[in-house]
Amino acid sequence: MKKVFIIPSENKLDNTMHWAAYLLVATVWVSALLFGLYILAFYFIALVKGNTAQWNEVLPGLYDKQTKAATLGMGVHFAAGGIILILGCIQLIDNVRLKYPAVHRWLGRLYVLAALGASVGGLVFIFTKGTIGGWVMDIGFTGYGVLTGLAAVATIRFARSGDLERHRAWAIRLFALAIGSWLYRMDYGFWFLFTDRLGHTEDFRGPFDYFMAFFFYLPNLLVAEIFIGHYQIVKTKTAKGIATLVLCVGTAFLVLATYFFTKEYWGPAIVEVIVGTD
Repeated sequence: MKKVFIIPSENKLDNTMHWAAYLLVATVWVSALLFGLYILAFYFIALVKGNTAQWNEVLPGLYDKQTKAATLGMGVHFAAGGIILILGCIQLIDNVRLKYPAVHRWLGRLYVLAALGASVGGLVFIFTKGTIGGWVMDIGFTGYGVLTGLAAVATIRFARSGDLERHRAWAIRLFALAIGSWLYRMDYGFWFLFTDRLGHTEDFRGPFDYFMAFFFYLPNLLVAEIFIGHYQIVKTKTAKGIATLVLCVGTAFLVLATYFFTKEYWGPAIVEVIVGTD
């Protein structure tokens, strides 16, 4: 006789929260994938074609013909950054990791090398040229680069030693850092939309700019720890309900923002490269 299991209300809430988290992760993956393609299309292709002055159209001060080392470092940073955003979306998929372990390992090596390239390239830019936002942004972005490099090294170290639990934990932290550049654009987009650039200045030295120099990656690590700990921080029914609501609202905002950015910026740049190569 077939047994019928009745799921307790708390288990239903857990399942709802987990599905909300999966939906958010899937949305982040799709959006980060599009942004990674955009980075390669707009920034790296511009470097290859010798049109690096184009960088300044979006982020002023990135290209300066007097600082070739900084330009090269930023070019490596963009190329590697696009790769880690694309590969990161693949590496954390269970089916790929379990069914195709050899593919997972080889893509993982490329992923880690790209993360190290993005880290080193960004640090070279900061140390040879400095950021547009001055010393506060220099410190914030240097911290981001150093943490990304450390997470990459730890990810490959524990994979090679066979400590898969720690490997998974560091891989999640690395992905949380990898999407920082994507979140940086997203956060600014939302802020400009709802506050009309409050606290932002053209030289990125306003109160909001200084806040963003750290906010685009430090909270990501906190969220990563929640995922690594299997949501142990969220225990009560009230906390689970609030967490589920936040996850759903966050997903809705990201879907809206991804649509806008893809329509206005990412999509046209990607299409231009595809059409230009035909």
